[in-house]
Amino acid sequence: MHLMYFTEQPMSAYPADEGRTFGATALMFSNRFFDPVAGSRLYNEYLEDYRLAEEVGFDGIMLNEHHNAPFCMQAKCNVFASILAATTKRVKLVLLGNPLPLADNPVRLAEELAMIDMVSRGRLVSGFVRGGGQEQLATGVNPAYNRERFEEAHDLIVRTWTQPGPFRWEGTHYQHRVVNPWALPLQKPHPRVWIPGVLSKETIVWAAQKRYPYIALSTAIDATKKIWELYDRVAGETGYAGGPEYRGYLQRCHVAETEEKALANARQFMWMQGEFTGLAHPVWSSPSGYFSPSYRTAFVEYAVGRRPNPRGAAFEDQIENQQIVAGTPKTVIPKLRRLLEETRPSILGLWASDGFVPHEDTRTCIRLLGEEVLPALREIAKELGLWSPFEANAPVSLAFPEPALTPA
Repeated sequence: MHLMYFTEQPMSAYPADEGRTFGATALMFSNRFFDPVAGSRLYNEYLEDYRLAEEVGFDGIMLNEHHNAPFCMQAKCNVFASILAATTKRVKLVLLGNPLPLADNPVRLAEELAMIDMVSRGRLVSGFVRGGGQEQLATGVNPAYNRERFEEAHDLIVRTWTQPGPFRWEGTHYQHRVVNPWALPLQKPHPRVWIPGVLSKETIVWAAQKRYPYIALSTAIDATKKIWELYDRVAGETGYAGGPEYRGYLQRCHVAETEEKALANARQFMWMQGEFTGLAHPVWSSPSGYFSPSYRTAFVEYAVGRRPNPRGAAFEDQIENQQIVAGTPKTVIPKLRRLLEETRPSILGLWASDGFVPHEDTRTCIRLLGEEVLPALREIAKELGLWSPFEANAPVSLAFPEPALTPA
């Protein structure tokens, strides 16, 4: 089993009351409320936490990025990955991931990722995402072309990594007269690609067709089982068996020395869901054209009160259905066993803290996870036959459509 440490890197260096007064903290909430001095402290604390996670035994560090909102400090996950490539020795650097539709130059992104892979001596796992709705608006990208840009940028990056240059790329959204970078990945044919997501059927199908592991982001257990049913069905149609090494799960899990402290800190997971921040206005987070027609219909039904919000469950409900797990090592291990038994992922990310959790409590959580929880999870994984993609040696796919190519 591959066990990753994750935090959303909340930029909690702002007055929360101002966010509540404004009613949202994404896109239009003014950055004049941000305190760079506190932000500098937070950045360095997060780096300390990542290095501690390697020290206590995590297999990977999961990084992501978001923009124009304080719920995530990473404006570019490649920056933190570059730092960790040089300051860690063993952990995989799992980027989940770079928002491809926001990239103006996928070839340059391919070069950046290749540099990280070389500096880290082949420890990069490169994940790709579509990016949030408000991020399309902030960068001036037409939301209606989000998936088109995502898929074309992906194809260009993989071809850049695997086909000797120079060659020419004439696509719908990207045109390059010469593709011939000298920064190429150490891993061959290219770094592994993992795809994170929630419940988008289109993304699940696309990942399965590419033979990329899919990482479910804190979905309920029943919903997660449906994800794997769809993934495995598409895998079978594509010509391979799915199974645990293609399944990942991100579990919000805070561990403390007492149940009371663990629950108090775990409540901060509601920070990103809007309980303490307000998040984005729905029109910003789901601009017209961003979602598929089926997902857009579901969103409209939710907005008019005909469908419950799948991400808006109360804290107590999420504790009950185990979307949030909190407690001492002794009490969280059985809950994590249930997750592994019912959903059978071979990749597990533990999202350990969020919001305004004190730094010392975060470090205690990381230490307890490493000393007591991770060893137990490894034994459970062996019992259940959950071998990580690295142990199972799942092949890297090079399947991607041919673009219109013109000789250079």
